[in-house]
Amino acid sequence: MNVHASLLGLHQPGEGWLFRLGVGWKYLLMLTLSLPALIIQAWPVTLAALALTITLLASSGIDPARMLRIGWAMWLILGLLAAYQLVVLNPRAAVVVPGNLLLAVLAARLLTLTTPTPELLNALIVALRPIRFVGLNPERVALAVALMIRSIPYLLGLFDDARDAARARGAERNVVALLMPMVLGSVAHAERTGEALAARGLGEREQ
Repeated sequence: MNVHASLLGLHQPGEGWLFRLGVGWKYLLMLTLSLPALIIQAWPVTLAALALTITLLASSGIDPARMLRIGWAMWLILGLLAAYQLVVLNPRAAVVVPGNLLLAVLAARLLTLTTPTPELLNALIVALRPIRFVGLNPERVALAVALMIRSIPYLLGLFDDARDAARARGAERNVVALLMPMVLGSVAHAERTGEALAARGLGEREQ
């Protein structure tokens, strides 16, 4: 399996101020940076929020190469979104749509690059305690988030492997040759994950 960085980034210890900031404040900072741009949908707000987010990451010693290492697939998606909006003659959306998506990813990396995953999940469990009143389990929701985070690099790696195998057979333009191994690998990964959870009694309904 090809080594592939997670879309959300992997935590590495650091000395910057974001590494010392409480996880609750980092969640609040992430929302403060991303929500206004997502709600207002104006290109100056999007660009300003992106510039501020990048500045905050850099001020904590996270270099541009690391903060922008979100995977070639995500950069391709951003480029396609921008190109489509330009084709339909909507230059404002060509900035806002991919810009807000990139902003959401980078704002999330304020958390994930500077905080160990267990701390993120523990804080999420605490924040989700009120959902117990509607019959949901905060621990299960946090577990679902953890599984999603762990699965992203694996699924991206599957796509890389399928692409390399198709290219070796001269079938890189064959959509079936690209998607079928990824679909089968994803299903197998889901089955293994489900079996592991069931073996630990995590897949059973609470009584």
